[in-house]
Amino acid sequence: MTASTAVSFTADDYRARMERAARSAAEAGLAGLLVAPGPDLVWLTGYTPPAVTERLTLLILAGDRDPVLVVPALEAPDAGKAAGASALDLRDWTDGEDPYAATAALLAPAGRFGVSDNAWALHLLALQRAVPGSAYVSLTEALPMLRAVKDAAELQLMAAAAAAADATFEEIRAVPFAGRREAEVAADLDRLLRRHGHEQVDFTIVASGPNGADPHHEAGGRVIERGDTVVLDFGGLRHGYGSDTSRTVHVGEPTDEERRVHDVVRAAQEAGFRAVRPGAACQDVDRAARAVIADAGYGEYFVHRTGHGIGVTTHEPPYMVEGEEQPLVPGMCFSVEPGIYLPGRFGVRIEDIVTVTEDGGRRLNTTTRELVIVE
Repeated sequence: MTASTAVSFTADDYRARMERAARSAAEAGLAGLLVAPGPDLVWLTGYTPPAVTERLTLLILAGDRDPVLVVPALEAPDAGKAAGASALDLRDWTDGEDPYAATAALLAPAGRFGVSDNAWALHLLALQRAVPGSAYVSLTEALPMLRAVKDAAELQLMAAAAAAADATFEEIRAVPFAGRREAEVAADLDRLLRRHGHEQVDFTIVASGPNGADPHHEAGGRVIERGDTVVLDFGGLRHGYGSDTSRTVHVGEPTDEERRVHDVVRAAQEAGFRAVRPGAACQDVDRAARAVIADAGYGEYFVHRTGHGIGVTTHEPPYMVEGEEQPLVPGMCFSVEPGIYLPGRFGVRIEDIVTVTEDGGRRLNTTTRELVIVE
């Protein structure tokens, strides 16, 4: 697939996803899944409501019935145009009716349901009143791996998003840094990501000098100076799938210490990547990267997990963190992004999106991980 090619998912694709989700729910001991507007609904049905409102929209998946999408009548025409609509039973309701009573009739009276994490409390509490014997658990807790394993078409889209982010880095390293505000470089990143096909930009971190010691620094008014180390972390959605990459550049020649810290992070990122293989635990990736940084004497300055899953959102399960024993499975996609953050001085982070293969891992980001000198 070329970087400009989009994949169109069919009604059969969405039907298969909903069937798999319903089976997974049953295997987890759930009566079904309740999916509100958000990334899970888009992934399962291809439907994005025209606006997020207080009106109830809810996908109901249960093994003993066809999928049902409860939707406001004024939005039903849009729902009917969704790519997965033909695999759904659309049930609309009009203002003045009680949507919770209608929805309650579709739920097992004493059922335990998985609920998408971004469901409104307004709707969940109303359903609890309408079905007093029901119980609920978050979808991430009940089925954390629901979207984690990507099929071949999804992997194509992930690779294309990563290629677009890589093209953005290759261009941004050629722009002037010294004498410009962080926010100006961040605006360049946003523009370039969109030019390379991103319809949504989620973050453009430009953290220069001492700001680099803050892993989630928001680009601001600081003027970048010669001698600064600059952490760049940027990504978003391209054709509905996420990109996320970090590279650290230096304005002019770095000091020996800056080079040494960058080399340690680069070695840690390589160790994390080499730990990726089917059957390994997520925490093994974190341990491999963290050991390199600790052995170099910087352990206390690596202050976050090594990685996070990515797909139709830029952050999702699985997480590469101590205590996460979920085995890696071919098709999973996640970041490997160790860092060292020296308070008041500078920071370094290197991040690639990696997918698990049958015999190891494959980087989706391919730009150099060496320390890049910019002007």
